[in-house]
Amino acid sequence: MRSSRPAPMARPSSARPHSRIGRPAGGGRRSAAFLAGTAVVLSTLTGVLSVSAQRSVAATPPLLPSVDPFYTYYGPLASIAPGTVLKSRPVPAASNPQLEVTQVLYRTTGELGHPTVTVATVVRAVSGPTPTQILSYQEAYDGLGPKCEPSYKLQSGLGSLGQVTGYLAAGLLTGYLSSGLVLVVPDYEGVHQQWTAGQEAGYETLDAARAAENLLKLAPATTRVGLVGYSGGAIATDYATELAPRYAPGLDLAGAAEGGVPVDFAHVLRYVNGSPYWSGVIPMALVGLGRAFQLPLDKYLSTYGESLTSAIAQDCLGDVAGHYPGLTYQRLFKPRYRDIFAVPAFRRIFAKMVMGRAGTPHTPVFIGEGVSDGTGDGVMVAKDVEDLAHEYCRRGATVELRLYKGLDHNQAVAPFVADALSFLAKALRGEPVPNGCGAIGTGGSPGPPL
Repeated sequence: MRSSRPAPMARPSSARPHSRIGRPAGGGRRSAAFLAGTAVVLSTLTGVLSVSAQRSVAATPPLLPSVDPFYTYYGPLASIAPGTVLKSRPVPAASNPQLEVTQVLYRTTGELGHPTVTVATVVRAVSGPTPTQILSYQEAYDGLGPKCEPSYKLQSGLGSLGQVTGYLAAGLLTGYLSSGLVLVVPDYEGVHQQWTAGQEAGYETLDAARAAENLLKLAPATTRVGLVGYSGGAIATDYATELAPRYAPGLDLAGAAEGGVPVDFAHVLRYVNGSPYWSGVIPMALVGLGRAFQLPLDKYLSTYGESLTSAIAQDCLGDVAGHYPGLTYQRLFKPRYRDIFAVPAFRRIFAKMVMGRAGTPHTPVFIGEGVSDGTGDGVMVAKDVEDLAHEYCRRGATVELRLYKGLDHNQAVAPFVADALSFLAKALRGEPVPNGCGAIGTGGSPGPPL
């Protein structure tokens, strides 16, 4: 067994062979172009933290997390405090001997509140002062299979740590690692890849910071923590800020930055329904939420829906985006369940996955969002993001919101990075950050209420 967790119900996604049904020829060209454009930004640190190429070529390839014993813990977890390091191992960073890279398996909490485990990668300078700051980077790895996890990609040679941490770390690592910054990259979807499960992602992000403090014997009260994530990483970042006051009050959260934010999954699914590019997100999100909430999807899915969710059950977003143009959620469900927003099981899940309902951030938050059409950035609904920022402000939080007009989800990455790094640099130094609450209006969320 991997961890102590409730007995799983039927999971159609994990029981069928991995195939490619219904994937039109040529869809990969758009996906490849999208990823290539993003890679220009993500490769900033390739030479700074790359893992030895010899290791990935000459050495034995690493095991997938699903069969790697490091990712499994057999002991009881209920009596162990969240953030406790259960295992650790070094990861070579041969291109930069000044850096120490360690992976930790730590105790954390699942979506349903049960104790579980996951892995994080911790990077620090070999020499220098005692660390005083932690930057937790929630990568948008958006995956349903173990091959997607940041910790595995680092080991496998599929990407360097520079590529994994990419653009968000670039402006901070160069000077900050040597002056006391620790970088943490959590596998915040857990060892079962429960993508889009917001509370679990938040718990696992907070516990990754606590695990880093425990690993390095840092005092929580004097170690500032910053959080940053875009798109899928914004899920983990936002829920971490909402859950921290009651789940991890001992962490000194200095600030958080999130961009491309999926505030309300029901609205996101309506927005991307039938999209020529982003509609592949629909079955991925359903599989991730089905796993997290132990929901037997087969009960609701059409024959095509069963086949498609099986086909993408081990995929990462790059395997799916652009491959299912025009796909609708109605096609995935049996006729009587095609209005999924009227199905009680889905209504309950979608209601829980609305940001702002898990709590109020006690740390300053920067939010960036593209607006490329009358609704949002092609994936995320801009009015929802405005509403979230406005609600946080109404409750007394410090919020800075930037709307990037004319930019879609991919194009908004670059300005978000620049703004997020500026915001977090001030927060981690203990300097005042902007509070834009006076200028944030109510967006007025589209679509019928749930």
